[in-house]
Amino acid sequence: MGTFSIWHWLIVLVVVLVLFGGRGKISQIMGDFGKGLKSFKKSMKEDELAADEPAAGGEPKVLQSEQAPPAEPVRKTDEAAKS
Repeated sequence: MGTFSIWHWLIVLVVVLVLFGGRGKISQIMGDFGKGLKSFKKSMKEDELAADEPAAGGEPKVLQSEQAPPAEPVRKTDEAAKS
């Protein structure tokens, strides 16, 4: 119970070789992860810039709250109709 068998040590050795062996797989994985994050941020920034720019060849959109209310039609009152 107190000591590991040869199989435990072989499994640990294989895991260490897979993670740290060769040309540094962890550094490759983390480098690819970093490139992916950088690409994702770049595409999100481009999407925000494209959404902020008005449509080409048209007027900028005006929000409903910024538009003036429609003019009410002029109604003749009884006094104006009599004169």
